[in-house]
Amino acid sequence: MKINGVFEGGGVKGIALAGGVSAAMKQGHVFNDVAGTSSGSIVAALLAAGYTGEDMREMILRSPFRSFMQRSPIFNTKIIGPAARLFIKKGLYSGAALEDWVNQQLAAKGIRTFGDLRHNQLRVIASDITQGKLLILPNDIAQYGIDPRKFSIAKAVRMSTSIPYFFDPVMIRRKIKSSAKAAPFAEQFYYIVDGGLLSNYPLWVFDQETDREDIIPVIGFQLVGKSDMPTHKIKGPITMLEALFGTMLSAHDERYIEQKNRFRTVKIPTLGVGNTQFNISKELSMSLYDSGFQASTDYFNNWSAETYEQNYDKLVLRRQ
Repeated sequence: MKINGVFEGGGVKGIALAGGVSAAMKQGHVFNDVAGTSSGSIVAALLAAGYTGEDMREMILRSPFRSFMQRSPIFNTKIIGPAARLFIKKGLYSGAALEDWVNQQLAAKGIRTFGDLRHNQLRVIASDITQGKLLILPNDIAQYGIDPRKFSIAKAVRMSTSIPYFFDPVMIRRKIKSSAKAAPFAEQFYYIVDGGLLSNYPLWVFDQETDREDIIPVIGFQLVGKSDMPTHKIKGPITMLEALFGTMLSAHDERYIEQKNRFRTVKIPTLGVGNTQFNISKELSMSLYDSGFQASTDYFNNWSAETYEQNYDKLVLRRQ
């Protein structure tokens, strides 16, 4: 059966989403349109390109995630180096390595831009902190004078995964009229960061499409297990920022989910893994994957299209 998939962000914990995808596919469900935030956007992009959950499992086993923590050696000097990079680049690490990795995976399937996919097949959530607004990519990239069909999927994913202060923000240069006085260099850019800043679990993205005769079920994959997480240890400004953003990601959409969306949410335990735990072992990576697989299996064993339609009409449509 066709389903639309929505994938929550969660940094490294997103490994568990691949397990959830694999179990859904094993039970005969086919992903039609997909959307995601942060690490969820990676899973959504790979699905749109034609990868399966099992393919993602092999990627996890092959990929050293610590390699995404890339920065020039000059910024590795203890204490001073990271602080200097944060001040200059606005992030502890460059997101270029992650973008390159995503681009390589997509290119292997002949996919590079949104124009290589069906219209609206993939939607990626990001945050423009310069203008203080949420972006649904690729369509909203047109606001910056960029053709959505020609926009790089890997670039969109990099925007969505740019955890503030951990990865560099993606900068888009403003269009300046020739007659206008040039602004200071630092003010000539829009700064785009992790979509989780405004919506970490964008289940709403498909709700506007309720006028179709055949509504495709929307199933969300959410990363849970917040009660298992240790107390944040705040020792300075950097750890305080990490705690602030981690708290926001954990709680931002929770009330919305609990009120009306439990029936269409696969809740995946994340085993106490942190968002930025990029030095995760292969064994723990596979435990996350298995957690996602089991949670998704349990969910779809008790799922039916009829029950979904009844709950959707009662809990979603009537509240719009």
